[in-house]
Amino acid sequence: MKVINSPIVGLTGGIGSGKSTVAEKFRQLGIDMVDADYASRAVVEPGMPALKAISEHFGNDILHADGNLNRAALRTIIFSDPKQKIWLESLLHPLIREWIIEQLSQSKSPYVILESPLLLETDQHQLVDKVVLVDLPVELQIERACARDGNLADQIQRIIDSQMPRQDKLSRADIVFDNSQPLETVNERVTALHHQFLTLAQNKNEGNSL
Repeated sequence: MKVINSPIVGLTGGIGSGKSTVAEKFRQLGIDMVDADYASRAVVEPGMPALKAISEHFGNDILHADGNLNRAALRTIIFSDPKQKIWLESLLHPLIREWIIEQLSQSKSPYVILESPLLLETDQHQLVDKVVLVDLPVELQIERACARDGNLADQIQRIIDSQMPRQDKLSRADIVFDNSQPLETVNERVTALHHQFLTLAQNKNEGNSL
């Protein structure tokens, strides 16, 4: 396994929570980000073994004419059939984890952030030193996700229901970033966390040098 010397902070949050906004603030502070959502796309690009396995399992209707994965069609299938969701996850999660580890090992910043909506639902949480949960009440999640994506509330609710319950996430987080607070407070609160993680990095480096 790759050796990763920098502390790894896991950043997670459900749909509409504002996780991406918080991630961007860390990025602006010069912190390297590894995006698990990007990893999930990278492992199913045309020519990758995972895409071949998916098309063989679900049929070629799961592909666009150009050979790329039809994500909307696949999403419809797995959210209506839990067994298919399990099959897909058993295929993709190990490949995504391998891609993530490779990217984490290349980080040059004092600490590195793994941004992942499924951090706690998968074994990705085992890779991180701290878990930061960007949290909102479910009602606000639905409201913001609908306003952002134009989705219907029941579609958003189904996605939320398919993921780990909010209370379980809250109980497993080391730090809860309450994103129901005013938007203008985000910069200040991210900066405070940044300094906290810089201290974590310094302590880890001092420990490694002993």
